[in-house]
Amino acid sequence: MAAIITRCLSKGVYTPLQTLIKPKVPVRCLNLLEYQSKVLLENHGVTVQRFRILDSHKEAVEASKSLNAAEFVVKAQILAGGRGKGHFDNGFKGGVHLTKDCNEVASLVEKMVGHKLVTKQTPKDGIVVNKVMVAESVDILRETYFCILMDREHNGPVLIASPDGGMDIEEVAEKTPERLMTQPIDIHEGITDEMALKVADFLKFNGPLREKCAKEVKGIWSMFLGVDATQIEINPLIETPQGQVVAVDAKIQFDDNAEFRQKDVFAMEDYSESDPREVEAARYNLTYIGMDGNIGCLVNGAGLAMATMDIIKLHGGSPANFLDLGGGVQEHQVEQAVRILTSDESVKALFVNIFGGIVNTATIASGLVKVLRDRDIKIPLVVRLEGTNVDEAKRILAESGCDIQSANNLDEAARKAVSAIN
Repeated sequence: MAAIITRCLSKGVYTPLQTLIKPKVPVRCLNLLEYQSKVLLENHGVTVQRFRILDSHKEAVEASKSLNAAEFVVKAQILAGGRGKGHFDNGFKGGVHLTKDCNEVASLVEKMVGHKLVTKQTPKDGIVVNKVMVAESVDILRETYFCILMDREHNGPVLIASPDGGMDIEEVAEKTPERLMTQPIDIHEGITDEMALKVADFLKFNGPLREKCAKEVKGIWSMFLGVDATQIEINPLIETPQGQVVAVDAKIQFDDNAEFRQKDVFAMEDYSESDPREVEAARYNLTYIGMDGNIGCLVNGAGLAMATMDIIKLHGGSPANFLDLGGGVQEHQVEQAVRILTSDESVKALFVNIFGGIVNTATIASGLVKVLRDRDIKIPLVVRLEGTNVDEAKRILAESGCDIQSANNLDEAARKAVSAIN
């Protein structure tokens, strides 16, 4: 639940297929750049454009020549959409360009790398481009759509296909549902040859292309299993005039619970665009999202976090963050959470709001006392504790000698937190 809400709060959420199969709120805990998705697809036998990755213009000419392509597409690599219509802080327009000239490739890369690209999905100041993908430009004769995703209603994976690629699949489902194939996949049998050929027929890949499409479909299924994906969406899956079936663009979601066996995949994540506090919190299994207010919120449980932010607002305050300790919190995590919150100069008060079910509130109290004794924290601290072992927790706080304002209920605590600033 915490991951779901934090992704709703954070920027750049990709939410496909919301109206088609009616999934729960999508979660994307691992964000990969476009070229990284292509690497995974290629590693699992799926046909993609040939490409090179550059972090400067110095090797651009040689890299583009090695592709031996008639035309190149040069694409800035950031975790945001709308790159083609974006602009850079140096005045250069467009994060996606086509060219047939290797020297122009170098010029385009030079204008992109090290500069901030601003799109409709980035912060107003943009995101620094550290890498640029140079790929062969493929001729598109026809676009189709293919996706595999985990679906609660079907209790397992489902494949979705449409001959109408390159557009919102939700719109296809609404206006022309007959042009949409939805097929549950038996997790034990997987996508059989018969099913893959059925998809190829539905997507209208005829003649030699029928077998090629079926091969791509099975390759995508192999990747789905191999990387513990919860969704792989190929839009578009194209037919070229040269008789090829190519996955041009992919959106991939991963099961974050499988990180322990997908270490190589999760190691690909680029943190350069992430809030350093969010990255630091993740090191200690904490969920953090920065906001614009001045009251730091330390809670356990995503629902309580949302309620805490709401009641701060109700009393005229402004939350500075969403920080969820989770259910199995230990003392050292409490200490790190307070450290992360107080490192933000905009935080003028801390509001600790804990309802202990799984969590032992005495553990929270001990962690707070330790960090207050170890660190010189000069901002007001308001604490409301309820639940498991709360009497012992209150005793620890009362006998600590630390400057802590205790509250008996949520409303009182919120009023104290807001008034501590005002």
